Amino acid sequence: MHICVLGAGIIGVTSAYRLLQDGHDVTLLDARPEAGAGTSLGNGAQLSYSYVAPLADPSVWTHWPHYLFSADSPLTLKPQPDPAQWRWLFKFLGACNAGRVQRTTIELLQLAFYSRDELRQVQQVAPFDFSHRTAGKLVMYTDPAGLASARRQVAFQAQHGCEQEVIDADRCIEIEPALANASRHWAGGVYTPSEEAGDCAQFCLGLVKIMQAQRGFRFLPSTTITQVKMNDGAIRSVQAGADRISIDADAFVLALGAESATFARQAGFTLPLYPLKGYSITVPLDDAGAQAAAPQVSITDIAKKIVYARLGNRLRVAGRVELVGMDKRIPQRAIDELTDGANELFPGSIGAGNAARLSPWAGFRPATPSGVPIIGASPVRNLYLNIGHGALGWTLACGSAAMLAAQIGDRKTAIDDAPFRYAR
Repeated sequence: MHICVLGAGIIGVTSAYRLLQDGHDVTLLDARPEAGAGTSLGNGAQLSYSYVAPLADPSVWTHWPHYLFSADSPLTLKPQPDPAQWRWLFKFLGACNAGRVQRTTIELLQLAFYSRDELRQVQQVAPFDFSHRTAGKLVMYTDPAGLASARRQVAFQAQHGCEQEVIDADRCIEIEPALANASRHWAGGVYTPSEEAGDCAQFCLGLVKIMQAQRGFRFLPSTTITQVKMNDGAIRSVQAGADRISIDADAFVLALGAESATFARQAGFTLPLYPLKGYSITVPLDDAGAQAAAPQVSITDIAKKIVYARLGNRLRVAGRVELVGMDKRIPQRAIDELTDGANELFPGSIGAGNAARLSPWAGFRPATPSGVPIIGASPVRNLYLNIGHGALGWTLACGSAAMLAAQIGDRKTAIDDAPFRYAR
């Protein structure tokens, strides 16, 4: 079967790879000039298999005024004259209850562990460099009440296969000595020794290169979809690129990230999807002093919602969640927040000459209201979905691709796929 995968971010690239491994002919297309050049380019780089708590949480109700009106809130909501935003927010608030959050956490943990196993399979079959490392992760708390809440979450997740421990500040600094220089008083942290990190965009490029050496695969970069042609409840073809080439296929996979909602409307249905804008900088660690100042372990500053991940001699710093539509601007204040955060936690990591070399980035995490991605068949007969992973796209990509390939191949999925199926 010939399958056309729409979108060459981490979800589309891994989907294409698994389908090619199953023996299908695969066409992968993307509007950008290379794979992984959109939201996958500058993401937080953490592979957080044991830390999958959804954004939808009961605490949202008490923090809502802060999100709306505080200038220093890590989550920013700017109401738009956009019905899609309001529909998404209404469903998001409906998911902010303890029962839904526990169910979502279990579903995401199962997919995350499956994804970790699938990434291992990719590495065994097709090894290549993407700055991958297993150095563990520390989620740091300044608030004792927050740490107590984390302890309850750790106990809950332990029932579902997570190996984590709540530790005091001294033990955190013993694990990651770079934290000793932070101008912050820590209450403690949650340590997960098995957590990983890697360069998502580098992974996309490497996997596409491997696929290009195989029969039955073609990659069409710089190819923007301009029209969807339907026939009898199915997609007949998509037109794309400046030359309006027609791409016919037996089946299509929608993996366009936050832009998937627009494509779905063209195909005659709606998706509960909204972009969560985030930002990052990538700090070059050019000298021994900067390398020593930067952490080896992945760090999450829970108070400021900023994550830090070491990628060789680079430090990825990412944060913020903004519901502002598809505003592509990168305001200086967002970059300043990340720079200030790095200087506060890891002074000396950003050298005096590196301020102009931080590669500022903004991306749009495609999120469902509950945080559970949608994987599988759509209302369109030959269109499959692999969308809505929010901030966990890199973490969940390989498992989501394997699940999708099993569904298309009419095989039993390795984990229960019912929670991830499209609901009308």
